[in-house]
Formats: sequence, structure tokens, C-alpha cells
Amino acid sequence: MLKANDEGSVAVAGARLQLSKALRLEWLGQTAASLFWIISCFTYGLEAPGDWLQLLAASAWMVANLASLSADEPS
Repeated sequence: MLKANDEGSVAVAGARLQLSKALRLEWLGQTAASLFWIISCFTYGLEAPGDWLQLLAASAWMVANLASLSADEPS
């Protein structure tokens, strides 16, 4: 168990938790899918309002994926 006053150990444990979350297949797959969606928006162009909505949706998905790395695991 980590002690609250041992900030170095807490930081290392937090980094390990983030890395273990980022290496899970479901996180990698979702992040790759959102990244490819963003890339496709720029590849095919942003000409219509729907194109911008697609980019916003893909970006929101990417932000949610990245935010999930810092979320605490349920006890």
C-alpha cells in the first residue's frame, strides 16, 4: 500500500496505471479508430457542415479516450 506522504511512489504508481490502461486492447482500438476518423476528415476535406460535425465527434471521442487514462479506477 502506498503512503500519502511518499509522493514519488504515488507518481510512479499513477504512471504505471496510465500505461497499463493505455496498453489495453480496447483502449488502443478505440483510440486508433478515433485518430483514423480525424485523419479521414482532413483527407476528404471539410466542405460541408456535416464534415465539421464529423470532426467534432471524432475529436470528442479522442478527448474521452485520453481523459479515461487519468480517471481513477473504481474500488
